[in-house]
Amino acid sequence: MTNRGYEGRRCPPSKNAGGKKLLGKLDNCASLEVRSALDGSAAARGYSDLRDIKATASSGHSEDMKLRNMSVAQQYGNKKLPNALIVGVKKGGTRAVLEFIRIHPDVRALGTEPHFFDRNYDRGLDWYRGLMPRTLDSQITLEKTPSYFVTKEAPRRICSMSHKTKLIVVVRNPVTRAISDYTQTLSKKPDIPTFEELAFKNKSEGLVDSSWNAIRIGMYILHLENWLQYFRLSQMHFVSGERLITDPAGEMGRVQDFLGLKRIITDKHFYFNRTKGFPCLKKPESSSQPRCLGKSKGRTHVQIEREVIEQLQEFYRPFNIKFFETVGQDFKWD
Repeated sequence: MTNRGYEGRRCPPSKNAGGKKLLGKLDNCASLEVRSALDGSAAARGYSDLRDIKATASSGHSEDMKLRNMSVAQQYGNKKLPNALIVGVKKGGTRAVLEFIRIHPDVRALGTEPHFFDRNYDRGLDWYRGLMPRTLDSQITLEKTPSYFVTKEAPRRICSMSHKTKLIVVVRNPVTRAISDYTQTLSKKPDIPTFEELAFKNKSEGLVDSSWNAIRIGMYILHLENWLQYFRLSQMHFVSGERLITDPAGEMGRVQDFLGLKRIITDKHFYFNRTKGFPCLKKPESSSQPRCLGKSKGRTHVQIEREVIEQLQEFYRPFNIKFFETVGQDFKWD
């Protein structure tokens, strides 16, 4: 089975791609029901006792439930196309959301970024499905690739897989995000130009270079309008990267609600690591150590002049305002 039969056929974009009018006129693209065509059922394989196993896996402590469900899924589950995707944004907090949601017993997530809908689409859906962890019927399959949000073809391709896919977007103050993006690149390529040189066409005139990827990613509304040609706003959930640090349980509670999951991940799962400046997961019963994100997370940012930050804030302001109005949420980035 190849992608040729899916690409762009069932999910035509809406003719109106502008602002609030777009939200009211989005067409509901037809489902290809790929999952039902590709996935076998446990019943067909003769697993008549699966219901009892799932009931057992749903009892007890959340970490214990996760381990049981993982074990059962590995033995009895099927590899399925994702029900939900974390599609962006880079340096927004997507890895944190993935690691935090993975402790839920009803979520099975791919740990690596497959980059299927941007770099590997020609490999086909069978290849993509083969990457996924095995899941039970009651579990959600999830993957994250932050570059999807800024990839023009990604919304159409995901819609062609399933128009019912739930999309999670982790957003962050675009100025802070750009600095974090640059800091990461600098750690790998220490000879690159300064942040100011890359961010501006003419710094004295405050002329920002919006073609630089670190700047363009933060123009969230431009990318969102592309997604809204294929998906309803109700299918998208926006996580605040800032609140993910200050109130991880609250943000993850809303993620669980969006995914239709019971709120199992709560305050008891987190503690604040002052060294990293980021929340970490408390020690699970299956491990002797707490679980924090890798060394690349919580990295100290390059120091940027206040004037540069203010110029970028002014540049992003109109994009932020329209983004807030469209999603119906004020992230308070000014």
